[in-house]
Amino acid sequence: MASILVVGSIALDSVKTPKGSSQEALGGSAVYFSLSAGFFAGVSVVGVIGEDFPQTHRKFLESRQIDLTGLEVVRGGKTFRWVGEFGKDLNQAHTLETHLNVIEHFQPKLQPHHKETKVLFLANIDPDLQWEVLSQMSGPEIVACDTMNFWIHSKPAALKELLAHVHLFFVNEEEARLLTKEENIFKAGRVLSEWGPEVVVIKKGEHGALLLAEGRYYAFPAFPVENVVDPTGAGDTFAGGFLGYLASDGNFKDAQSWKRAAVHGSVMASFTVEDFSTRRLEKLSSSLIENRYQKFLELLRVEDPAQILQITV
Repeated sequence: MASILVVGSIALDSVKTPKGSSQEALGGSAVYFSLSAGFFAGVSVVGVIGEDFPQTHRKFLESRQIDLTGLEVVRGGKTFRWVGEFGKDLNQAHTLETHLNVIEHFQPKLQPHHKETKVLFLANIDPDLQWEVLSQMSGPEIVACDTMNFWIHSKPAALKELLAHVHLFFVNEEEARLLTKEENIFKAGRVLSEWGPEVVVIKKGEHGALLLAEGRYYAFPAFPVENVVDPTGAGDTFAGGFLGYLASDGNFKDAQSWKRAAVHGSVMASFTVEDFSTRRLEKLSSSLIENRYQKFLELLRVEDPAQILQITV
């Protein structure tokens, strides 16, 4: 049985950045999350695609041992498509076109083995659908969710109600400010934590992430990447590394585990941005991930001269 269930989008993305472009490439929140989390734990996907979804993409996902029994195929339907562009500011995506297609009428249906999964990630879909999925679960040990500006504008009350029932909330800076109406990002995080989540992770793109847990903030830089090609999916890849590590670690209540999870999330996101679509994730190995993780730990390490003196004297 897979240890993580993700419910989210499977898409065909067309993206342009200062480094080039890609057309009709594999994408979607559930895809990026699964490919990232799958390096640490078993993953099941619940989502929807059209008959036009390339078989090569499906075979690739299956080759990564991702459970696709919850993947619905709509006969005669078209897969969700997103067209976006990044300018010089690679922290901000500009949506040019969104074609919901089959996802517009998506009603998630969980298989019996999905309901028993211990870790649930509700990717950025309609909060009413997120709640519908959560209501079908049989007591997961950790529930995490993400969102986006569209749902914050259109269904803020439903989203706030959902947050009272989740353990971990992933949100970016703009979304946190918009949802809480607090300009100060630290105050925004406090407000979000008061709404229910035990852990709030505020994603800051190339500037890293803030983690608020047990009343304390922990700040993490992003792993330094000099050649950023395409930031699409970095946030979902971060969440995949974060929750994948927690699922493998088995400790959902310890601040040290959350901090290590954040470092793993940053490492996974740093790979994603190095190429278009999922290309970099497709070439990854566990050894490359571990090497970059250890390198990142070394970069983060700060030694106290006073403590060194006490040890050496």
